[in-house]
Amino acid sequence: MIVHHLASENSIIHKFINELRDQSIQKDAQRFRRNIERIGEILAYEISKTLDFSAKSLETPLATYHGKSIADAIVICSVLRAGLPLHNGLLNYFDDAENTFISAFRHQTNTENDFEIVVEYLASPSLEGKTLILADPMLATGQSMVAVLKALKAMGKPKKIHIASVIGATEGVEFIKKHFPEDTTLWIAAIDENLNEKGYIVPGLGDAGDLAFGSKLQH
Repeated sequence: MIVHHLASENSIIHKFINELRDQSIQKDAQRFRRNIERIGEILAYEISKTLDFSAKSLETPLATYHGKSIADAIVICSVLRAGLPLHNGLLNYFDDAENTFISAFRHQTNTENDFEIVVEYLASPSLEGKTLILADPMLATGQSMVAVLKALKAMGKPKKIHIASVIGATEGVEFIKKHFPEDTTLWIAAIDENLNEKGYIVPGLGDAGDLAFGSKLQH
C-alpha cells in the first residue's frame, strides 16, 4: 500500500486539522462539517494527480482548445454517517463521479470494549473496472474499512482503490495494509500514534459522526 500522509508537510491542511481537533471550535457542527469537506477537497486534488487523462478538444469563442480530461470512471463510496461531509468534499471536485453509500458501525459484543463491525446497508453501482475512492474520516482500528471492502466485492472488481481519510491511527493503517490489495493508495490528512482501550484514536478528535450530525442513541 502507498501511504500519502499530508500533515507530514507544511500546508493549509494543518489549519483545518487543528480546528477539527479543538474542542472550543468543533462545537460548531456546521464549521466541523465544512472543515472535513475542505480536507476532502484537498484529498481529491491530490488524488487527481494520479488519475489517467485523455486528450479533449473544445471550442472557445475564439479558437479550438486542446486540453485534457479525466479518463477514469470514478465511484466515491462513503461510510455512513460520518463519511458524508468527506464525500461532499470529494464530490465537489469529482462532480461526474458515481456514488456508493454503505453503513458500517460498531456493535458491542460481550464486554464494554469488545465490538464487531456490522454492515447493514449498501447502495452501489457496478465497480467493475472503475476507480474506487473509499471515504471514511476516521481510520481507527481499520476493521470498518476491511468490512466495507468485503461487502463491496459483490459489486465488481475496481481497477484501482484509493482510501481517503482525515485522521487515522498507526495501528489502523497497518491493519488495512494487510487486507487491501498492494496497489491501494491511502490519502490521509493526519496519523496519530495511539488507540485507547475502546479503539478510539488518541489524541484524535472524538466521534466524528456525533460532532457532524449530533449524538445518537446506542443499540
